[in-house]
Amino acid sequence: MDAKLSPDQGLNISGIGLVSLLGVGLSVAALVFDSMANRSPWQLASLSLPLLISAVISAAVGFFVVPMLQALKTGQIIREDGPQAHLKKAGTPTMGGIFFIPVAAIAACVLSKFTTEVLAVSALTLSYGLIGWIDDWQILRRKSNKGISPQMKLALQIGFAALFCLWLIFNQPSEITNLALPFGFSLPLGLLFWPLAGFVLVAESNATNLTDGIDGLAAGTVAIALLALGALIAPTSPGLMIFCAALCGSCLGFLAHNRNPARVFMGDTGSLALGGALAAVGLLTNSLLALFILSGIFFVETLSVMAQVSYYKATKGPDGKGKRLLKMAPLHHHLELSGWSELQVVAVFYVMSAILGVICLAIGKF
Repeated sequence: MDAKLSPDQGLNISGIGLVSLLGVGLSVAALVFDSMANRSPWQLASLSLPLLISAVISAAVGFFVVPMLQALKTGQIIREDGPQAHLKKAGTPTMGGIFFIPVAAIAACVLSKFTTEVLAVSALTLSYGLIGWIDDWQILRRKSNKGISPQMKLALQIGFAALFCLWLIFNQPSEITNLALPFGFSLPLGLLFWPLAGFVLVAESNATNLTDGIDGLAAGTVAIALLALGALIAPTSPGLMIFCAALCGSCLGFLAHNRNPARVFMGDTGSLALGGALAAVGLLTNSLLALFILSGIFFVETLSVMAQVSYYKATKGPDGKGKRLLKMAPLHHHLELSGWSELQVVAVFYVMSAILGVICLAIGKF
């Protein structure tokens, strides 16, 4: 795609149209996956019904919560050095994760009949959401775009990750430390698995957090990844399949309010929780390779930030200023500043996420 396209050229679709296509696409995909596995889409242990239930409830709850967030003046603080088009978003309420994340967790626990694995993953998800809420609250209280210190945020993430890993040690078989590979192979990691597990939890939550910078981007790409992961683990982990479907549906319900132009942002409350959820399911189902593929968008976004910071430091001159590799990091902001509209970026990232999901499922068959 030509990076010089104007917002009115190329992609000709509204925010609601793009989200509607995503919702229909994921719903049809869920029905197809259920049909291929000989599951009735109207039973609780399916992808379709939990997705539908969570989507409807999340969207409905949003109609009550979003006005409350507006009344509480939880307006987002917009970076002045970011894309100028984002300045008009100042005042849009943030912290939207407080309604769609709990909806998904409660729905998943109820529909799975409170299985131990779903309770554990839901607890980790809500814990990471709590970290995000604390950060969002500090940002709003201080009226700046700086919340709790990076050191404090990292410490809390590591702490909850350690608790989750401790639960895995005492409640999962020792084979969990064998990293599953295609064609029936596995890589025994032994004790090395546990620092890797902690890294995955922290890295995934921060990666989805970095991806949350454009209306509908994080919620949509995570929803696609969740549905693919749910379809992949369905034969061996029906409870966690329900969790993935419920969280996918809740993301879709949130998109009813977050699609361009957004009426609410998820904030760190939502983005940290989503990454934690993906990582927790990947660890519990021994699906780290699949998780890595499904997280391709989040991985590239994170790499773009790391590359930008590293290049700036490496080229820093006597005046203390360095050169920028990208116009702005993460990558989605670079594309915006290169002439892409928000909808163009979101649409392309959705397509790429879907392709990654297909690749993941194809590899999973081996």
